[in-house]
Amino acid sequence: MEWLSELSPWVLALVIFLVRMIDVSIGTLRTICVVQGRMGLSVVLGFFEVLIWIAALSQVIMGVSESPILMVAYAGGFALGNAVGIGLERRLALGSVVVRIIAQEDDAEIVRTLRASGYRATTFEGEGVEGPVDLIYVRCDRREVSKLLKAVKFLKPNVFYTVEPVQEQSERFAEALPHATGWRAVFKMK
Repeated sequence: MEWLSELSPWVLALVIFLVRMIDVSIGTLRTICVVQGRMGLSVVLGFFEVLIWIAALSQVIMGVSESPILMVAYAGGFALGNAVGIGLERRLALGSVVVRIIAQEDDAEIVRTLRASGYRATTFEGEGVEGPVDLIYVRCDRREVSKLLKAVKFLKPNVFYTVEPVQEQSERFAEALPHATGWRAVFKMK
């Protein structure tokens, strides 16, 4: 990497900034993969994260005495890399979640709509501060949450819900139903 030492300090600082931003973004994704138990992906991401990190750090150590701006570029790349990594993770929306919906009245319409859309909605009767409530649990991929909530809010705009990550699940109910459900299923039967 002799060619890097021939770059002007400002260009080298920009390269270090960008490389560090990439390495920290990969590190953020790797950490999320570790938490979600995605061992293979976390190993691959960890390899590239450290490879890039060593390349960036070695350039800073070799040139910091002549160009202190390299240290600032390194720190700035780290800071921005965190934000970029979080943004990437939100766009990728890795993993599954459980959406818990609490309805204050009989909301069979929500359950029918969710099941007609292929979700496995499980209901429970509960008791809230103001009386009986219906609890509706739905497991879905994180990237589907906004679509699911949009359908629910269309029916009940003021519905209370929580979204929580799934750490582990059995395979039996992990996927959506393989066939149409609800009243529409009658028309799709063979």
